[in-house]
Amino acid sequence: MTDTAAPVVTALTAALGGRVDTDPDALDAARRDRSGHAAAHPPLAVVRAETVDDVRATMRIASETATPVVTQGALTGLAGAANAGRGEIALSVARMDRILEVSADDQLAVVEPGILNADLNDHLAAHGLWWAPDPASREISTVGGNIATGAGGLLCAKYGVTRDAVLGVDVVLADGSLMRMGHRSVKGVTGLDLTSLMIGSEGTLGVIVGATLKLRRTIAGEVCTLTATFPTVRDAAAASAAVTAAGIQPAIMELMDATSLAAASAVLGLAAPTDGASQLTIQTDGPAAAAEAEAIAEVLRERSADVRLTRDRVEGEELLRIRRAMHPGMASLGTTLIEDVSVPRSRMAEMFDEIARVERAHDVRIPTVAHAGDGNLHPNFLFDGEEVPPAIWAAADDLFRAAVRLGGTLTGEHGIGVLKSRWLEEELGEAQWRLQRDIKRVFDPRGLLNPGKVFGPRDEPHRQA
Repeated sequence: MTDTAAPVVTALTAALGGRVDTDPDALDAARRDRSGHAAAHPPLAVVRAETVDDVRATMRIASETATPVVTQGALTGLAGAANAGRGEIALSVARMDRILEVSADDQLAVVEPGILNADLNDHLAAHGLWWAPDPASREISTVGGNIATGAGGLLCAKYGVTRDAVLGVDVVLADGSLMRMGHRSVKGVTGLDLTSLMIGSEGTLGVIVGATLKLRRTIAGEVCTLTATFPTVRDAAAASAAVTAAGIQPAIMELMDATSLAAASAVLGLAAPTDGASQLTIQTDGPAAAAEAEAIAEVLRERSADVRLTRDRVEGEELLRIRRAMHPGMASLGTTLIEDVSVPRSRMAEMFDEIARVERAHDVRIPTVAHAGDGNLHPNFLFDGEEVPPAIWAAADDLFRAAVRLGGTLTGEHGIGVLKSRWLEEELGEAQWRLQRDIKRVFDPRGLLNPGKVFGPRDEPHRQA
């Protein structure tokens, strides 16, 4: 601990006791999320908050000492937004994981940010309710992290993203004050929508310490699952666009290219798919599930000779398990830069053409999966070694620009963090980029909250973990 750091850590320890962790292993772990990137140096301390008062005390000390703070949860993010570095306090809210209220009549729940997605829905099932956001990482990702990054998932096309499922948030601001934003009613348009502003803000505006969530009734009726294989990923993307154009709204429509499908199947010990085959996995639910599944099957059979349909829920979940195994599948192939772009659904096939072009032009491998129901693609750049080489960043730059040219965006759900901050102004335009920076200054005039994330690089370089 440096002489400069000592007073800050001393003040934190005096206020919070054993909830302040300075163990070297804990500090090292706080440097990295699951993006594969890490801060070059560890933070001053990890504060393991257990209450709102713990968070407020931390922020008051940070404000008094001008010490930057990086909020952390499960550290499952993929953009480097929660990585804490030199001179910073890592403020973990992972222990704040209580469900404070469930109202079946109002279809809402009030929760703390550290609750895991899967745990929340396991609890809500007993009430005949569920929270719709469904990231592939639902077993390990937190509701607070979903809100901070504006996360999506497999069910977005039909049931919306996190922004559509949050009524209000409780936020501790940079000076330690607590503000309750939003409402409990279905409708609420009083004043500016600060709740929506907080969603996707990646820890740059405040620390989310509570959330009022909009729930849904458990879906009645069948669940049907289809798979269809195609000789090329472009054919699979065109088939997904045809399903959308037919006016059918599946709950889930996921696409895996040949490399990602083979890798995920291998890590699960399943039979290898047909060489070179790409796959769509589609699920329908609700009272019309069977009729919708048959209609989708007809669309797919015009484009694929291998279409399977099951009305068995367990078998359907087994088929989806392949898609959820994408991350370990990619890890089995080497070091991966996991990326995230979105394009209009009608241009998915063109985006896969662009990915193939980038692979050829830059001599790289980019296995890709997609939430085909909403046009969100996850290209995975494979490389050797630990640090992302310049050639990979050059390929990523080419791919990002291609997505924007097609009317898309840099990120659909992972966020900007540190990985994509260099491209943000280009997509937003200078005027909007400056406006967003100005908004941050209103919330955080001294720049203490997650400095260097989203709007600009840190003073120190980042390297592969």
